[in-house]
Amino acid sequence: MITAYKKDEAKAFLRSEDSGLLMELSEYFTFYAEGYKFMPAYRNKLWDGKIRLFDSRSQTIPFGLMKRVAEFCQERGYKLVYDESMKTNKFFEKNDLEKFINDSTISLGDKLIEPRDYQFDAFTHGIQNRRAILISPTGSGKSLIIYMMMRHYLSHEMDKKVLVVVPTTSLVEQMYKDFESYSHKDDSFDVQEDVHKIYSGKDKVGFDASVVVTTWQSAIKLPQSWFQPYGMVIGDEAHTFKAKSLTTIMNRLVNAGFRIGTTGTIDNALANQMTLEGNFGPVYRVTSTKELIESETLAQLSIECLVLKYSEEERKHCKNLKYQDEIDHIVSHKKRNRFIVNLTCDQKGNSLVLYNLVQKHGKPLYDAFIENLKSTNRKVFFVSGAVNAEEREKIREITEKEKNAIIVASVGTFSTGINIVNLHNIVFASPTKSQIRVLQSIGRGLRKTNDGRGTIIYDLADDLSWKRKKNYTLNHAIERVKIYAKENFNYKIHEVPI
Repeated sequence: MITAYKKDEAKAFLRSEDSGLLMELSEYFTFYAEGYKFMPAYRNKLWDGKIRLFDSRSQTIPFGLMKRVAEFCQERGYKLVYDESMKTNKFFEKNDLEKFINDSTISLGDKLIEPRDYQFDAFTHGIQNRRAILISPTGSGKSLIIYMMMRHYLSHEMDKKVLVVVPTTSLVEQMYKDFESYSHKDDSFDVQEDVHKIYSGKDKVGFDASVVVTTWQSAIKLPQSWFQPYGMVIGDEAHTFKAKSLTTIMNRLVNAGFRIGTTGTIDNALANQMTLEGNFGPVYRVTSTKELIESETLAQLSIECLVLKYSEEERKHCKNLKYQDEIDHIVSHKKRNRFIVNLTCDQKGNSLVLYNLVQKHGKPLYDAFIENLKSTNRKVFFVSGAVNAEEREKIREITEKEKNAIIVASVGTFSTGINIVNLHNIVFASPTKSQIRVLQSIGRGLRKTNDGRGTIIYDLADDLSWKRKKNYTLNHAIERVKIYAKENFNYKIHEVPI
């Protein structure tokens, strides 16, 4: 028998007189970390590469994994008993939640709006369960779901605050503006008074707001005492948080009984999913990209996979390149970069070109665009991590008013969470095989444009294979195509000599 007790809102105690049972439990919640073989601590034999989510010394486990603990006990025929401390005091009925939303004044700027059915379902699930990872794709309106949960919590918990944690400074600014838009016609909530922004250079103490929106990079630097007033924490784009930093922040939020993570997707690594579940709670899938496209909530999407075919001489020359050498060869390839510039300039509408390496690729591409378009009045913007949040936000706003602009942006700044409503074309200028990065990048172009046009993705693949040996980035392209097939996206593959 295992008895579960509440330590605080972050952890639960698990007690048993059978030490063997607890050892079995510990093994069940032990995983190899993703990429552990390449980590210095493992290579130096200072760590065995494993993540142990059940701490056998303190006999504690992240509270969000209690559903997994129940599954463990059921699978093995063990009895699980919940102490009184584990019980929740208040449950909100669906009718009461419907009344709350119907009585709320939610707007999109000057226009009153009503949540879509799936947004209301996500809101209901979050409030009723208190702990959850809400998986909802880019363009589904996650910020509205967050706003509704935040407002409901504050209407019932007058003495506690809400902490919203995001991965980038741009998302701090964007979340603030979204809250401002949703509450534009609501006299009971004033964003300037009720919401405080924290990131580098912003005040971390001495404010009286009931809601704080911060980057996790800023939150990790704050002391335990700073987190005491918060009763609800919402982690937006939760998959991007560094596991150790996220866990540290969540463990400091000992009074936050409401823990909601939102994300468009999570990767397939069990250790990563378990860590996220431990901090927030079980996964709940809100809707899918395909469903939103079919319902015409999102723009129609087509993906053009352009396989760049290099000469036999060049393929032979590159046959023994290591991964990083291959990347360097590709991003500095003059013909390839000229192809990217010409392809983008030929497109109608606003275009986003995503790159990985700032100095090696992004800056040369930007310079090439400027040179190519110097005799025109077409606007070209450059975005990297060095461009501050306010400037990025200005670029985003300008682009939404333009009809033929080009943004050359790093994947790190514009692939996650940034809303660009009026975007028609996206060019993947740098190779990747990450499912999360691919889907997040695609999400940048799925919001319906003012002119109702669909979005075209140009996915560049590089065929430098020699005989039967495929090169690294071609293999990455194959993985991306598998993702498109899995998501039922409309895609075509074309070969392009270069």
